[in-house]
Amino acid sequence: MLRKIRTTLAIVFFTLTTLLFLDFTGTIQGWLGWLAKIQFLPAVMALNVGVIFLLLLLTFVCGRVYCSVICPLGIFQDVVSWISGKRKKKQFRFFYSPAKSLLRYGVLFLFVLALIMGIGSIAALLAPYSAYGRIAQNLFAPLYDLGNNALAYMAERMDNYAFYQKEIWIKSLPVFLIAAATFVILILLAWRNGRTYCNTICPVGTVLGFVAKYSLFRPVIDITKCNSCTLCSRQCKAACIDPKNHTIDYSRCVTCLDCVDACKHNAIHYISRLGFPLKTKDTNMVGLDGTNASRRNFLTGTGMFLGTSLLKAQEKKVDGGYATIVDKKVPDRQTPIVPPGAISLANMAAHCTGCQLCVSVCPNGVLRPSTGLDTLMQPESSYERGYCRPECVKCSEVCPAGAILKITKAEKSSIQVGHAVWVKENCIPLTDGKSCGNCAVHCPTNAITMVLSDSGNPESLKIPVVNEERCIGCGACENLCPARPLSAIYVEGHERHKYI
Repeated sequence: MLRKIRTTLAIVFFTLTTLLFLDFTGTIQGWLGWLAKIQFLPAVMALNVGVIFLLLLLTFVCGRVYCSVICPLGIFQDVVSWISGKRKKKQFRFFYSPAKSLLRYGVLFLFVLALIMGIGSIAALLAPYSAYGRIAQNLFAPLYDLGNNALAYMAERMDNYAFYQKEIWIKSLPVFLIAAATFVILILLAWRNGRTYCNTICPVGTVLGFVAKYSLFRPVIDITKCNSCTLCSRQCKAACIDPKNHTIDYSRCVTCLDCVDACKHNAIHYISRLGFPLKTKDTNMVGLDGTNASRRNFLTGTGMFLGTSLLKAQEKKVDGGYATIVDKKVPDRQTPIVPPGAISLANMAAHCTGCQLCVSVCPNGVLRPSTGLDTLMQPESSYERGYCRPECVKCSEVCPAGAILKITKAEKSSIQVGHAVWVKENCIPLTDGKSCGNCAVHCPTNAITMVLSDSGNPESLKIPVVNEERCIGCGACENLCPARPLSAIYVEGHERHKYI
C-alpha cells in the first residue's frame, strides 16, 4: 500500500510542479504555487523556517523521501532510468560504487560559497529545482504551447474561441542552451547510471544525506537470509548497496526501495532502526538490533515524461500584407530593470535561484532571463513584446525564494522600478514630421506631457516631456512607441526601487 501511495504522490507532485511552468494563463499558479515554495533551496533563500524544518524532519524520519517524491528533477531522473531499464538485458544494470565524497563535498562547498558571495548564477546552475524549472520553461513549455495553438486553430475553425494563440519564442538563447545541455547531461547520466547526479553533484542531496544517515526508518539487509546474489545492488539506482559487506550508504539512499522488490529471499526490509518494526505479513525477520521486525514495501520510482524538443513558431512579419514590420531592438540600458516587488538589484541577486517560474507566468512577455554573467538566468524586464501592466502582480505571487516579494495591485502602481528617457533622434514628430503622442496617451500615471517642439511656433508638432517623479517604469511608452527599430522613449532601470 505504501508503495502505491508513494508512486501516486510522486506522479502527482511531478505533474503539478511541471504544470506550474507550462500554464501560461496563471490559473494553476494561483492554486498550486505552494508546490514551488516547498522546494528545499527556494525555502532556504526565502528563510522559510517552517518548510525547512518539515523537510529536514521528513528526511530524519523516512530518509531522502524529498528526493524521490517532491524534487521534480529527481523524479525526472527516475523516469529516464525506468525507461532505460525496459530494454532487454538492462533490468539489472546498476552496481555498487563507493561514495565520491571529495566531489560531493567540493560541489557543496562551491555552492555555499556562491550563495555567501551572492553569485546566484553558480548556485542556480547546481540547484535541482531551478535546473528542472529551466528545462520545463525552455523545452517543455514550447511543446505545450504548440498543442494549445493547434487546439486554438481547430476551435477557431468551428467558431469556438475557448482557446487562444500563444506566441512561442526563445526568451534567452544562453539560458535555452544551458537548459538543453542540462537536459542532455541528466538523460545520459540517468539512462546509464540512475541517480548519479543526485549523489555526486546535487548540493541539496548532499545536505539531506547528512540527515538521512541518522533516519529512523531505512532499508536493512538481513544477513541471515541474504545469499549474496547481488540483485539488490544491481537494482539500486543510487549505487549505495554494498552486497559484499551487506551495508547500505544511507547518505546516498533515496529510499526508493527498488531493492526490496528485487530481493527474492525476503532479505531486505524497510524498518525502524530503533527496533520498532513496520507491520507486515512476515513476523520472523531479523532487524537491526536482532529483535523481531517486519517487512514493508514503500516506494518505487515512476512518473510521466513530457516531450523534449523545441519548435519556434512562425512570427507575423507583415501588417495587413502591405508594410513589413521591423522588430524592435533592446535599448542599451545602463541599469537593468527588475520587476516590482524585487526591491533592488541586490535583493534579486541575493535570493533568486533562476528557476524561471516568474518568466513562465508573465502574461505580457515582459520578463526574460538575464544574459549578464553576474545575473545569469535571473529575471529582468524588457518591453519589446509588451509592457508591465499595473493590474498584473503574478510574478510576485509565484516567486518561492523571496527574490520578488508579494505585492498588491495598489502597491505596484506606486513602485518605481525605473523612469522613461526620451530620445530626440528617434521621435517621429521630429524625424517624419508626423503628429504622434502615443506615449502620453498610454501612460497609466500621466507622467508624460506633450509640449510644443518649438515654443515660439504654436503650429509646431508636439513632443513628449517626462516627469520622472511620476513615472513608475512600466514600459507602456516604450512598447507602444511606433518608432522602429529603437523606440523614441525607453525605460532606464533603478538599482533600488522606491515608492512614489
